[in-house]
Amino acid sequence: MRSNKNRSRRLIPRSGIGAKGREVGFGRRAINVATSARTWAAITSAGLCFLAGPVEAQPLTRVVVNGQPTAVFFSDGDSFGFRGGPFSGANTRMTGYNTLESFGPVHSWGDWHAKELYVNAKMATLNARRGEWTCTTDGDKDGYGRILVHCPGLAEDQIRKGYAHVMTVTDDPGNPIYVDAQNEAKAAKRGMWAHGIPDYVLTSIHSAEEDTSGRGTYNRLVSTLDGHSLKWKHEERYRECDDVCFMTYEISDAQIAEIVGRLKTNPTTSGIVDGWSDERITAVARNYGRYRRVTREVPKKFRPDMETALQAMAAAGRMGSDQGAPSTCMVHVPFRRRYGAGKAGCLR
Repeated sequence: MRSNKNRSRRLIPRSGIGAKGREVGFGRRAINVATSARTWAAITSAGLCFLAGPVEAQPLTRVVVNGQPTAVFFSDGDSFGFRGGPFSGANTRMTGYNTLESFGPVHSWGDWHAKELYVNAKMATLNARRGEWTCTTDGDKDGYGRILVHCPGLAEDQIRKGYAHVMTVTDDPGNPIYVDAQNEAKAAKRGMWAHGIPDYVLTSIHSAEEDTSGRGTYNRLVSTLDGHSLKWKHEERYRECDDVCFMTYEISDAQIAEIVGRLKTNPTTSGIVDGWSDERITAVARNYGRYRRVTREVPKKFRPDMETALQAMAAAGRMGSDQGAPSTCMVHVPFRRRYGAGKAGCLR
């Protein structure tokens, strides 16, 4: 375990093949091979074990897009490709929610094994394919060139069933309707919430060499409270199949109160927090103590100075132990190694 920064950590392979019914595996929790085999047989018969293939072999779904019935192919639970209509051939990304990655067993948190959350991702794809959805788009695209599509019925259904979580790509909370649906799913321990609920879900990770813009590298964390995003900026180079974990830290109320007092008197931060409520300053102290991140309570222009001051307090031991515990994890696999015959060994 590393010190006071969130870093990747290398684990031996998560699972192996054993005799029928024998528990095998490495990492957080072994899985029962017999049970796992039955699960995979079920989802295979349901048509879930597919990747992109010939168009005629792809299971198409009828979606009404901007009032026009359109044939689409859901490649996972939050994106589809147009197979007809004015956007034919284009790929999309749903707005307002996120499903887990379906290219392999890469997510884990709580008592979940990565292969179990992989099944959840596949079920999200099946749920999307089997429904009838109404969507709209103005043709705007995300940073990957995918058309952004708003499908409120699909989003709410995926979230309520525990197949997805609320997500924005900003500091802003998600749609209140989606947040309510997620709260219901969490309370009922549906889907991805059945074996633990982290404060954040790690939704994407990027190694430092992937930064071609010069703007720096970050991993995306999404709050399970209201769906807002947090960028975990770093300069690390991840190796294929590295297990990258976001760490959380223990901090006492007394330590939080001390940090609040120091933020009010520190020459670097006193001007920033002047006029703020004690509740807001406490949130800054608590979130940094727990996540080692300056969060949305601090305006972006003040975050570098705030982080410098809080880092110094942590280095001085004012936030307790610098040994964190894994909260949410994801396996790093470069895009070119996620699919086909040459896929990474940890995805097989």
